[in-house]
Amino acid sequence: MSTEIASLGEFGLIDRLTKDIKLQNQSSKYGIGDDAAVLSYPDKEVLVATDILMEGVHFDLVYTPLMHLGYKSAIVNFSDIYAMNGKPKQITVSIALGKRFQVEDIEAFYEGVKIACKEHQVDIIGGDTTSSFTGLAISITCIGEAKKEDIVYRTGAKNTDLICVSGNLGAAYMGLQLLEREKEVFKGSKNPQPDFAGKEYILERQLRPRARKDIIEALEKAKIKPTSMMDVSDGLSSELMHICTQSNVGCRVFEENLPIDYQTALMAEEFNMNVTTCAMNGGEDYELLFTVPISDHEKIIQIEDIRLIGHITEAKLNTILVTRDNQEMELKAQGWNPLKNNKDTE
Repeated sequence: MSTEIASLGEFGLIDRLTKDIKLQNQSSKYGIGDDAAVLSYPDKEVLVATDILMEGVHFDLVYTPLMHLGYKSAIVNFSDIYAMNGKPKQITVSIALGKRFQVEDIEAFYEGVKIACKEHQVDIIGGDTTSSFTGLAISITCIGEAKKEDIVYRTGAKNTDLICVSGNLGAAYMGLQLLEREKEVFKGSKNPQPDFAGKEYILERQLRPRARKDIIEALEKAKIKPTSMMDVSDGLSSELMHICTQSNVGCRVFEENLPIDYQTALMAEEFNMNVTTCAMNGGEDYELLFTVPISDHEKIIQIEDIRLIGHITEAKLNTILVTRDNQEMELKAQGWNPLKNNKDTE
């Protein structure tokens, strides 16, 4: 049975969604229940990241379960904190929703948020709810911490540094292409039953991505501090260019070294797409792209699920992709641009 949100009111809805939340971090002094949360960071730097997700721009509820959406909404914020070599500790969750949603819908969304928070030991400490006439809107702010000397910026890459990336690339983009295709195929069908057998991994990468806490912990254990770092949200080419521009360096990335999953390659072939283009420009992988001094080579190759894909050069040598046949192509940022229509390049 569905429950109308209006029957609970704003405070009743908030209480229902948050009544079972228990604080996990010492820095969370006081959470939900007053005009503001109280945090304490006596000996750490505070990191803050915010993401807005808009229905029809960042997600499509035709094929995105609300629990998965809640999970992903939290994870993309955690990823921003990990990309600074920090640890996420608290989030605030704000949503604007229309009358078509029932209480149970928003409970499913919050359940996804809570699952993500439990996995990463993050406290939900507040937020807001309001009405919307233009679809579901989500705004999450994540607060994290790091020692001052541990924070990694985009500005520290140096000539001869090694370029590393975690996981694999292009899977989330191919998952999106598959979902969009099936949406069109079954549009208007009374009983749509898409066949996703053998494609579960790329769907998971799109609907339920990972934030690479494990990589941050592995680097810390190996006593490796990256010289620069970003998460791959807008596409590898775009992120590489950000690091090179802000560090005033160039780079050489080798196509043969790009990590690409088998399902991603098969799906690209099915769509008659160039898999390298998908890996370089797809976006939403939320893997970590980072640089380390060449002196850390022996240590970095020992860490599981990290691939060396190139090296940093002097700025005058530009940002270059070296193809399998040894041709040089200058990188272009063709990935996600939030201020234009990105249906085909998200």
